[in-house]
Amino acid sequence: MIPQLPLALRWPRRQRFEHFHPGANAATLAAVEQLAQAPGASWLYLAGPVGSGKSHLLMAACQAAFAGGRTVQYLPLASLVAKAVAIRGVAGSEFLALDDLGAIAGDREAEHAMFDVYNRAKAEGATLLFAAEALPSQLGLGLPDLRSRLGACQQALIKPLDDAERRDVLRRQAASRGIELDDTVLDWLFNRYARDLGALLDLLDRLDQASLAARRKITVPFLRGFLREAEPGQ
Repeated sequence: MIPQLPLALRWPRRQRFEHFHPGANAATLAAVEQLAQAPGASWLYLAGPVGSGKSHLLMAACQAAFAGGRTVQYLPLASLVAKAVAIRGVAGSEFLALDDLGAIAGDREAEHAMFDVYNRAKAEGATLLFAAEALPSQLGLGLPDLRSRLGACQQALIKPLDDAERRDVLRRQAASRGIELDDTVLDWLFNRYARDLGALLDLLDRLDQASLAARRKITVPFLRGFLREAEPGQ
């Protein structure tokens, strides 16, 4: 069985639809929102690289489906050891979000468990939302029937925000806190802190607190000193 986490841990506040910055993914965002809010919508399979926002969308969908009165489970497969047991443990939920599907590739027991959950969800009228770095045909799954089932889902490729879009989001988020991030600071940060948007926003949270405590503006020297203490090696 999957341990039940408090809601605050299951659905982090930042991982909501309104906090997702779609860039070129507006149509995908709309499709995931529809899936979360309308039982009976076509199942979705999201594919995209690390940092593109797949997990954000899955958790946002879970939160929205839960708010709509459905029983919900989010399963981060890459972080689980007993994958087959965990997969079978979510059977019976009305909305299932299954993340990092590539983590079960080559695991015969886990692949069969996923196949069984897929069929049971279809029979029970549940909703499934999948995410992986690659499309079903490229995952390396050993079970042909599972590849076929996943391939029958509506598929969407998620494109990560480019540097200009991430800079714009970071600048706007900073401005909403009364923080000015000038081009010099952003140039330094993006040259030396190549991270996905979620990590950059987490860093902004910490910088906000540190600058308030130190009563200093966020400048390159402040940023350099902060990262040297907080993250040796940066």
